[in-house]
Amino acid sequence: MLHTTTTTSGTVSVERLEQQLADAIDQRRRADCMARIQTDAVQLSLDLLVREPDIQGFFRSFVRTVVEECESRACGVWLLSDDGTRCDKWMALVDGQFYGPDGDEWAELALPREAMAAHLTGYRDGWSNSVEYRGDDPRLPEAVRAFNTSNGIASVHVAPLALPTKNLGWIALASGGCSQCEMQWRGAVLDATAKQATLALHQHRLAEQSRLEARRQGALEERNRIARDIHDTLTQGFAAILMQLQAAQRSTPSVPPTVAKALDTAVDLARTHMIEARRSVGALRPSPFGEESLPAALARITGLARRTTEIPIELTINDLPPLGGMEREIIGIAQEALTNAVRHSRARKVAITVSGVRSIGFRLSVADDGRGISGEHRSGGFGMTSMQERAERIGASLTIVTAPRAGTEVVLAWEPPSFSIPVKSHVASE
Repeated sequence: MLHTTTTTSGTVSVERLEQQLADAIDQRRRADCMARIQTDAVQLSLDLLVREPDIQGFFRSFVRTVVEECESRACGVWLLSDDGTRCDKWMALVDGQFYGPDGDEWAELALPREAMAAHLTGYRDGWSNSVEYRGDDPRLPEAVRAFNTSNGIASVHVAPLALPTKNLGWIALASGGCSQCEMQWRGAVLDATAKQATLALHQHRLAEQSRLEARRQGALEERNRIARDIHDTLTQGFAAILMQLQAAQRSTPSVPPTVAKALDTAVDLARTHMIEARRSVGALRPSPFGEESLPAALARITGLARRTTEIPIELTINDLPPLGGMEREIIGIAQEALTNAVRHSRARKVAITVSGVRSIGFRLSVADDGRGISGEHRSGGFGMTSMQERAERIGASLTIVTAPRAGTEVVLAWEPPSFSIPVKSHVASE
């Protein structure tokens, strides 16, 4: 006989009440389980951040703990490029062995990395949501399915390292068992730990950006300090010496020819070194790119150079593409090359030419018809090194062509990555 109970709203079966109670208990257990998983993931992250301040050490310990807790075969971390067009496997733990970003062990692992990277980048559902795959899931590339089958991988869980505004990459967990209970458990653990890994990676990148900005600001402050010191000591000192020498010339109109010649030489030396000191101050102080365009900046440094030399300097500016923040390095190279030409080349003329390349690239040329660069100075000197470092920072090629008594040409060339030649910095002799 069916047992019933009577309420004010009618008759309800005891079995239905028992089922509802069992469902409520099961939901409560699931919620408690998820809460414990979240709490454990947070505690793990905090413990590792204290014990492993280095981000690679953090992820090594993190990945190992995830694999052990989920009784899985492997766990890999994939990082997405800044432009979101590709991802690379950064770190992995496979059957107890680590494969790190700086190691050479990847060649030993017959993992279809490129196929999986292409899938992660192209599968848009996985950018913001976790995805569960069977080992032979048709959504996976054929090479990945074949790898899973040959290595006994029955399930793969992938969780995005997603921030509210962008995706940093993915963490993938490969396991041997694929029962429904196991897959749910591993998915919950991976989701919880991926959130903590995302936070750790994001904070590390913010801290690294802050350190880089602090170093940049420190370098700018030091350059300004050196510029102030040069201005307040050398520049002012040469100016005072020049004034005294010119006063001596005016007060002694009749002096022996040798004395007059010595005074003229001293005046020329004082004026020359005062100009060089001022040029050094201008080179050290950062250029105001927020207030002037690249053509205006080139015209400014060319005009300054014309006031300090009698060598004709020709400036030609053609149509330029958008340069995306590379102006500072371009101007630094142009200024250094122009300074070298005016100061050392003994040239009769200097030509500066800037133009676009196929409407997407850029080319700067600073050429003189002077004596060329001698062999012992072709690869040395602070100026040469500075230009090479600036070119490398923007992914451009720097070529210096020189020959005795045939002049020197400094060429800076840049094109987008799909068109560019490998970065190089060298001096070539004709």
